[in-house]
Amino acid sequence: MSTAPSTSPNPGSARSQEPPSDGAPPSGIPAAAPSRWAPLRPLVLRLHFYAGVLVAPFLLVAATTGLLYAFSFQAEKLVYAHELTVPAGKTELPISRQVAAARKAHPEGTVSAIRPSPEAGAATRVLLSGVKGVGADHTLAVFVDPYTGKVRGALEQYGSTGALPLRTWIDELHRDLHLGDTGRLYSEFAASWLWVISGGGLVLWFSRRRALRKVRGTGGRRRTLGLHGSVGVWAAAGFFFLSATGLTWSAYAGANIDELRTSLGQATPSVSAAASGGEHAGHDMASMTGGSAEHGVGVDKVLAAARAEGLGNPVEIVPPADANSAYVVRQVQRSWPEKQDAVAVDPGTGEVTDVLRFDDYPVLAKLTRWGIDLHTGILFGIVNQLALALLALALILLILWGYRMWWQRGRGSAFGRPVPRGAWADVPPYLLVPAMAVIAVLGYFVPLLGIPLAAFLAVDIVLGEVAHRRGRRTYGRGSQVK
Repeated sequence: MSTAPSTSPNPGSARSQEPPSDGAPPSGIPAAAPSRWAPLRPLVLRLHFYAGVLVAPFLLVAATTGLLYAFSFQAEKLVYAHELTVPAGKTELPISRQVAAARKAHPEGTVSAIRPSPEAGAATRVLLSGVKGVGADHTLAVFVDPYTGKVRGALEQYGSTGALPLRTWIDELHRDLHLGDTGRLYSEFAASWLWVISGGGLVLWFSRRRALRKVRGTGGRRRTLGLHGSVGVWAAAGFFFLSATGLTWSAYAGANIDELRTSLGQATPSVSAAASGGEHAGHDMASMTGGSAEHGVGVDKVLAAARAEGLGNPVEIVPPADANSAYVVRQVQRSWPEKQDAVAVDPGTGEVTDVLRFDDYPVLAKLTRWGIDLHTGILFGIVNQLALALLALALILLILWGYRMWWQRGRGSAFGRPVPRGAWADVPPYLLVPAMAVIAVLGYFVPLLGIPLAAFLAVDIVLGEVAHRRGRRTYGRGSQVK
């Protein structure tokens, strides 16, 4: 939403006015009186322009891969329909028999979790870790017909959402471009700047007079600006949300957010998996090392104990980690309403030793859970996914319109024309000092915003000083005031 300032004999006012070709008010429309915030507009304009130009390629990649991810849920159901679904029957086999069938077909690795069939016609998943050829942070999901015990296939699975190979590939493309930890910097950089660019665009749009926001009946750069601004205003709230939730589990900002939540006593709690220490606590540990899921009382009684505590489908059963650990049964529904209750069950006695309810989560822990699930398109299902797709499409269009305006601004020159330097000098201290304080705090907690912003300011100040010493300052479309 950047606009080009006009040439004026008064350098201070030059940067706060717009040339007629960029949408000056038609004759008869009085100019609006400048507000106390008017000195900030050239500064926001410059930041919005350069951040848009430099960050847009990263945002374009994030938006495109995010658009793919929004459709990956439905694609996954189609591609893996044979493994995920089964003919509905009348009576399900005990979980222990289903696990035994999976282990007979796939004796490799260790049973790390079991996800019983969540609904009629859905397969049970037996998750195996330590399988050769499967990544350390992935598992092999063996799909079992809960009515017949027949194994329908095995696929690599990632994450607590149960993502299968297609969705996992798209997810990792969106998150890190398949470059690992180094690639995560791109998505964090994009998320760090998305809210800044969106906020700057809102300030610029609403600081324009109403007559300059019209799209209908206009042409050229003004029409492009109108489309860019109108769509940006409608999508801004969504962009703020995507930026905030994307940073929640990013590498650097995410770590700072986790540390802050912990210091406030708002960390996500977990159920205690310590066994009661009864005489059967270490029962059948030899079978555990062999990869079995049967320890002590067995998974059937453990699941029954969890059901008695009110844990309905979908659930995940995690076998004891060692001789002093309990089974953990937790709900894994991350669609609305969230089901995240968990219990620990002693393997020797079958008694519940600890209970954790989602209702008892700290407020910030709940908000984090809801925010992440909304960001990933899980919380409200297909409606959520369609909303994410629309936001991704809106961002793609805004970026393309932004580059088109840059081209139109330069009248076809190779790189368009930049907005003028020196906006910092015109901001009064009562606005500049608080703004710098806010930027410093945000830069500390969001380093991929703070570090590039500091570098931009340093370069801008140096170039401005060089131009000043040479006795020229550049305004508008290349005119010079000496």
